[in-house]
Amino acid sequence: MASSVNIGEHNLKLAYDRYMRYLFIASALLLTVIIAAIIIFVGQQGLMTFTEVSPADFFLAGKWDPTEGKYGALSFILGSVYVTLLAVLLGAPLGLAGAVFMAKIAPPRLRDIMRPATDLYVAIPSVVYGFIGLTILVPYIRVQFGVNTGFGLLAAAAILAVMILPTIISISEDAIRSVPRALEEGSLALGATRWQTITGVILPAALPGILTSVILAMARAVGETMAVQMVIGNTPQIARSLFMPTSTLTSEIVVEMGNTPFGSAWGNSLFLMALVLLLLSLAMIVVIRRVAGERTA
Repeated sequence: MASSVNIGEHNLKLAYDRYMRYLFIASALLLTVIIAAIIIFVGQQGLMTFTEVSPADFFLAGKWDPTEGKYGALSFILGSVYVTLLAVLLGAPLGLAGAVFMAKIAPPRLRDIMRPATDLYVAIPSVVYGFIGLTILVPYIRVQFGVNTGFGLLAAAAILAVMILPTIISISEDAIRSVPRALEEGSLALGATRWQTITGVILPAALPGILTSVILAMARAVGETMAVQMVIGNTPQIARSLFMPTSTLTSEIVVEMGNTPFGSAWGNSLFLMALVLLLLSLAMIVVIRRVAGERTA
């Protein structure tokens, strides 16, 4: 009797595991279909731009004036690249310093407070960051640097640098803490100081994880919309200084998408800009997987 009950429970567990496996496979296939559908839809609409606009005019021209039939997106592409790189230049050193402090310097009690506090930054809506930048950072830049408006690359990059800090800190800290203790102890035993050990042993060993955090931060920054849109100035021109208002792919899409006729050259060009953003994000994901693969190899 007991044997038959055990067999029944075993068969029930096997059936449960089998059904859960099918559920996970179906969920993965559904997600793949949804992503593929998005890429195909955005790609088809975006590539229709080239029926009226040449690729050279779209990617290499900086003149954007749909009323005159000018659809040069170079200023938006460069704006996205400039803002992302500047945000990483500002945020990556601060994030790495914070990760080193929490992983190797901070007392456990302080670390237990700082780690959840850092993670809370992710829960803050981007519009809040944008509003703070609009009311505090932009006037500060205008007064301190003597510029006309305060809108521009510097304001947008400073806001994004704060927004990407949690990503860099959390992933970099995990990478630093995963470095084998034996490497650190061996360095100290050979006479290296604490800072020499951190800079010469721990950080190089954790470099793949740190690079992963930076690339993820770049993906976060390049796709940010609302905060950037509120402080960058939203002007379709190529920025030639940190204080010159410009625009990015995301900010221009959110500003103009609601006012464009679907299927027009104007609307299709916005879809093409969305496709460029999507390809940039996918490229960063590929780079992340490559870095992670080298780390585990």
